[in-house]
Amino acid sequence: MLTPPSTPARLDTLYGVAAPAAQSAIESAIADVAERLASQKPEPTPRWTEQDTVLITYADILRGKGGDDRSPLAVLKDWLVGHGYGDLLSTVHLLPFCPYSSDDGFSVIDYLAVDPESGTWEDIRTLGDPFDLMFDLVLNHISDQSEWFHAYVRGEAPMDRFFIEVDAHADLSAVTRPRPGPPWKEVETAHGLKRVWSTFSDGATKDQMDLNYGEPRLLAEMLRILLEYAERGARIIRLDAIAYLWKELGTSCIHLPQTHEVVKLCRDLLALHSPRTLVLTETNVPHAENVSYFGDTDPQTGEGDEAHLIYNFSLPPLLVEAFVSGDATAIRSWLADLAPPPPGCTFFNFTASHDGIGVRPLEGLVSQERFDRLIEAMRTRGARVNMKRNPDGSESPYEINITYVDALAPGEHNSPPRQGEPASLKNGGEGVAPDTNDPSEANAPNQTAQHAKRFLATQAVALALRGMPAVYFHSLVGTQNDNAAVEATGQNRRINRHKYSEPELEAHLATEGTLARQIADGYRHLLRARRQQPAFHPDAPQELVDLGDDRVLAFKRTSLDGKQTILVAVNFSDEGVELATNSCDDLITGSVLRDRRLRAESVAWLM
Repeated sequence: MLTPPSTPARLDTLYGVAAPAAQSAIESAIADVAERLASQKPEPTPRWTEQDTVLITYADILRGKGGDDRSPLAVLKDWLVGHGYGDLLSTVHLLPFCPYSSDDGFSVIDYLAVDPESGTWEDIRTLGDPFDLMFDLVLNHISDQSEWFHAYVRGEAPMDRFFIEVDAHADLSAVTRPRPGPPWKEVETAHGLKRVWSTFSDGATKDQMDLNYGEPRLLAEMLRILLEYAERGARIIRLDAIAYLWKELGTSCIHLPQTHEVVKLCRDLLALHSPRTLVLTETNVPHAENVSYFGDTDPQTGEGDEAHLIYNFSLPPLLVEAFVSGDATAIRSWLADLAPPPPGCTFFNFTASHDGIGVRPLEGLVSQERFDRLIEAMRTRGARVNMKRNPDGSESPYEINITYVDALAPGEHNSPPRQGEPASLKNGGEGVAPDTNDPSEANAPNQTAQHAKRFLATQAVALALRGMPAVYFHSLVGTQNDNAAVEATGQNRRINRHKYSEPELEAHLATEGTLARQIADGYRHLLRARRQQPAFHPDAPQELVDLGDDRVLAFKRTSLDGKQTILVAVNFSDEGVELATNSCDDLITGSVLRDRRLRAESVAWLM
């Protein structure tokens, strides 16, 4: 059997009377890879455990020194293993590693090739020895430098139906587009000048051309690629920009029912041919829309039938906003309303990624006044703010481009220390982070130590929440805003996409007391501590706890066997607080929370 029993009904929703032909095209496209997958017999493993933390990184994030003939992928593997991360991280998420024309990989030229500037498939296989792997499937769009698009321009079948042409008189006013301007690009083809749908391209570089899933042959090709990624070792496949997949004039062209059917088809196909491979949907939208990608629940088991994992997109901006306001009420209200995922599903908890901090997920969660204050606070820390076009033609903030490290810089108007600058040079302090829960306020931490403490507090929350945590490489090593890259390219997102040479990274982390070193050391400690706590299993129950102080967020995690309970508490204010709890042994510091006092802008995992 090449397609699961659910396929005919799903294809009928997509293609109606053309569903049988679509199924035939899919079976023909996937036959070879399905046979190869059938020959693989991996050992059955749990879907996820408390040992799971995902590293998000570019394949070429790290290069060797001059004369080093290793590929960036090989350098990355050697650096991670050499620095002990093989014992701290379970999975490496490689952002798009294919040949590309723009957007640091998200304008894919060839889905089944590895960019030679990053390495080879063999390098990826070798990385998969110490780590599980997660791949991106950029399935909404493809580069206009791809062979598919070249064939479309030449008018060759079936690629002449792989892209969406927009009539000059079409009414696109209802279309949701996370960029300013119209969602199309004019292209000269063998059949004349055409307007081709392009959701994400912006400015002069409009090279990301949307694919037409109304054409069954296109869907068949993408499902073949999905299975090939599973065959090549992907434990998790991230469906990039999935919300915009299906286009239908007169609608918003986001979250359409057909899009959900395609995600379900992906899950069904993987369940049949590669049951270890999980589906993660990337939908940077308000929470109620986001959780719809868990799908429909089975009336008997309660399991969702769509994504295994969805991003907790509201978490990154809510954590930053809580530190800006010194108030936990917004993030606490969100967490109170956060329904547990369906059985067999979980959240993907992160604070930073290759993109900026999305602010659409704040809709309905914070007041306009607090939202405006957040935007202004981020601008004072060097952020660029990207805008989106609304259906009424207006524009509003869509994404804050800033490193998460600099987003947590202390003080409304304090400038963060320069990257690599010891605290003693900036602030006249010792450059050593204090005991997080030392009750003494007499020796206030210097600015660098305070900065590291604020940042690590947000990471400790993300690591402790119900779900699978993920950490961006630049958060792991304390990277700050790369303003030079923004100025050189004119692309705001480059502020958070610095590429290191290995000597540069080693120098960045070499000096005791620097912000980067404090963050890197603190993060390693958090990762090590987390792996030892059964209560942090992704499926372990979570309960919000009211400690009677609006400055504090607190929640309880209890292990699946009920033998361990951990109270997670974070103080977002600039004053120490006394906690109304009997749990006082802090798993982070290994010390007792004396007088139940949690220091300013600190976190604790309490037993």
